[in-house]
Amino acid sequence: MEPGALLPDELDTPSDQPPVRFIPTPSAPYQQQHRIARLLEQPIEPGDATTTQSGLPDEEELAEAPPLPYAFGARVLMWKQDPSVGEIGTRRAYLPGPVLAGPRDARIAPGTPGIDAVEPNAFGDFVTQPDTPQFDAVHTFAVVRQTLTMYQRALLAAGLDMPLPWQWNTSMDTRPLAVFPYGLPNVMNAFYSRTQGCLKFGDFIPNGIEGGEAARVYTCRSFDIVAHETAHAVLDGLKPQWLLADAPPQTGGLHEAFGDLTAIFLALSQLDQCEAVVAQTKAHLHDKTYLSDIAEQFGMALGGTTGLRNADNDLTLGQAGTQVHAISQVFTGAMYDVLADMFAYERNPTFDDCAAVLHRVAAYLRGLLLRALIAAPDSAASYVDVVNEMLRIVQEDGKPAAYAGFIRNQFARRDVVEQPPPAPAEASATAAPLAPKVCDKPGARQDRRACCGTMNLPEYHRVHRMLDSEAQALARWCAANGRLGECVVPAAAVPVAGVAEEP
Repeated sequence: MEPGALLPDELDTPSDQPPVRFIPTPSAPYQQQHRIARLLEQPIEPGDATTTQSGLPDEEELAEAPPLPYAFGARVLMWKQDPSVGEIGTRRAYLPGPVLAGPRDARIAPGTPGIDAVEPNAFGDFVTQPDTPQFDAVHTFAVVRQTLTMYQRALLAAGLDMPLPWQWNTSMDTRPLAVFPYGLPNVMNAFYSRTQGCLKFGDFIPNGIEGGEAARVYTCRSFDIVAHETAHAVLDGLKPQWLLADAPPQTGGLHEAFGDLTAIFLALSQLDQCEAVVAQTKAHLHDKTYLSDIAEQFGMALGGTTGLRNADNDLTLGQAGTQVHAISQVFTGAMYDVLADMFAYERNPTFDDCAAVLHRVAAYLRGLLLRALIAAPDSAASYVDVVNEMLRIVQEDGKPAAYAGFIRNQFARRDVVEQPPPAPAEASATAAPLAPKVCDKPGARQDRRACCGTMNLPEYHRVHRMLDSEAQALARWCAANGRLGECVVPAAAVPVAGVAEEP
């Protein structure tokens, strides 16, 4: 029966009553008819766009819109946490922007050679079988995209209408970040590379573990690890000097801490994970929870009992020395404590759902941190620089005085800043910047041996400069001793096409 035809029982309907029309199911023809009807009900006003006499957009105007189904974004199946966190597991997620085969978009693309491009289904979605290369490609892309989107939204919420560029992006170079889920076969690590413009993730079989290939650990499957490495790329686009190994130890600590905090903030940007954390801890964030453990599966593969790092810790700067891995946990732990304090302060189960409050508080705190990092010095930034910027922004945002108190107290407790004396009642509302308590010693060098793969890449240690220096010394000696000939440029001194030089 054609849509709109009369049912047999309707033939006897009295002529003074309108006939009951057949209502089709939401089939493709019905949906198409519904879209046309919506256009007819709400025509575009002349002058708003190029229109025909009927008031509808002409074919050229319609051609500029994203083709269906890409206009509606894409659904993906992904790990919503580390693979070892069984209570979260794999779930569907929605990416609101256009996603093309790969998957890829304007800012993120699959590395080549690599996994064969994953094609979307008829609905434009990327829902694939877990434990397959296609699933890993989709999951990795999804976490990178969610991380970039999360921080882009944080800037927009603060009134900062600016993109988050990759470090190599210029007016002439808008290349996306290349993602290699299987980029480091049999390597127990992952990294972000500025010169290669990519993220690469390793896979390995843990020593002493039986099961062969079935026991292989894929770092790309860890929500935490992918978010952490993406955070290095985001921060490097904003502060290129911070990733260099000759920066002070606390500057390196900020990079590693931002990676771990990004994994926590990305989890809390999703309401289902907020609900899981609240249920797991009864709304007390210092109870045992997967949220504070970073990369659980990877940590256990290394012989640990929890994650690779734990954000809910009590380390102080006086205990950390110059080891960047330890230094980063001081900052991460202080921020986790601030999150717990703000959540406890705002929580009121009588009036608001606890998961919604946690979601809202985490959104403000991650935006606060990102804005403070942007405002901090472009080189040799220390923890106190970022803390003072957070205090300034909290005050400018008109937040409760308790917020500033949480930040001051938690960073003072960890020997980052000096606890200021109580201010007299007549004091100005604008507090003086806090003084540092434990500082990097002059000339202190970072110890990056326990850090992620990103921090240990030669490109951030300026190794090519040492190679060039040695080659130039050799050339000078040859010239002084009559060994003249055709000039050969050492490979280390040849710039990579399209890649910005290190500052």
